[in-house]
Amino acid sequence: MRRYIRALMLCTVFAVFSGVYVYSKLFYSDFSLGGNGPRGFIPQRVPGIRRGAVDKTGPQSPHWYNRYIMRQRGQVEAGGVSVQPEAPMHLAVVACGERLEETLTMIKSAVLFSIKHLQLHIFAEDQLHTSFMEALQSWPGFIRSRFNYTVYSISFPSENAAEWKKLFKPCASQRLFLPLILKDIDSVVYVDSDILFLQPVDRLWAFLTRFNSSQLAAMAPEHEEPRIAWYNRFARHPYYGKTGINSGVMLMNMTRMRSMFFKNDMTSVGLRWEELLMPLLQKYKLNITWGDQDLLNIIFHHNPECLLEFPCMWNYRPDHCIYGSNCASAEEDGINILHGNRGVYHDHKQPAFRAVYEAIRKYPFGADPVTSLLDPLEEQLLTTTHTYCGKSHPLLTKRLAHSLANINRKSSAGR
Repeated sequence: MRRYIRALMLCTVFAVFSGVYVYSKLFYSDFSLGGNGPRGFIPQRVPGIRRGAVDKTGPQSPHWYNRYIMRQRGQVEAGGVSVQPEAPMHLAVVACGERLEETLTMIKSAVLFSIKHLQLHIFAEDQLHTSFMEALQSWPGFIRSRFNYTVYSISFPSENAAEWKKLFKPCASQRLFLPLILKDIDSVVYVDSDILFLQPVDRLWAFLTRFNSSQLAAMAPEHEEPRIAWYNRFARHPYYGKTGINSGVMLMNMTRMRSMFFKNDMTSVGLRWEELLMPLLQKYKLNITWGDQDLLNIIFHHNPECLLEFPCMWNYRPDHCIYGSNCASAEEDGINILHGNRGVYHDHKQPAFRAVYEAIRKYPFGADPVTSLLDPLEEQLLTTTHTYCGKSHPLLTKRLAHSLANINRKSSAGR
């Protein structure tokens, strides 16, 4: 009898140790792949769209995949305890043609000043994918740790792709389809490639908390001064409010956009976003000048309760100073976002705008932000006072100076 008891005890001990061994193997195997971290952050494939070179190189290149995991390893603390990361802010941009450097400079300004983690959604022509990845991967580690990115191919509905792509500027109307492409994302900030953040993206993202129950997007007015505004003088279609809206900076609650039935002047019933776009283009394509921005104006003309207006300091353009200063919020608190439309970063028509762009573009990561960015910029801006926008140069650096004060602290903490 004792022999049976000993044999039973021996078998029990072996079973316990075998279970511990198998569990430890499974645990450390999971940890070596990042546990719940990286797998949760690899963006899901969206049906009907190729996610670009980032996605193609992932499974086929162990070196790339290891680098990707390294960017995520901060989500697992020492000891193997998984930490649920704070939800990132989503920032989307579209780049076609000669917009690579301009888009990278926009991203640089967003990453430099932002507080929370950023998830970038870069929609670009296929020939630009490798250049984007190589440039972003070349940035120092303490900068790369602040963001993740996915590069997508440009994609429009197949039956009307050519018509959408040539609307206004190449690929600009891609922004209209973000709610249909980024189906798993609740909210996003869309910006044109000629945007520069002078304040953290976090401040703009916070407008989401100000939405009432009916609002699903936020944009700034096209003009502050009706006497020089475009829409109220020249538009041949409905537009939002007194002077229209500018879509260069657009905050979207895409969950609400996907579920909303929008009032319109084509049917007596509301249409969903995906049902609305093409009929709207067909009706107004001979009457619109600014492409997808005009379509957005038409949509929010019929649905004004869905839009939150934010002040012009969040979308400051040459129009706000070219004939004299006419942005009250910027005059009071400075400029939060600079919008260099009309190509002013690349010509000499508005040297003050170009000076800000060049200062951020040339700033070396990790350098002293005051001596390497702010001081040279202020010196350069003094040479632009022969223009109306140059006369307003203190507005260009007021909020920027506050943002730069945080760079040294973030750089030291990230190294």
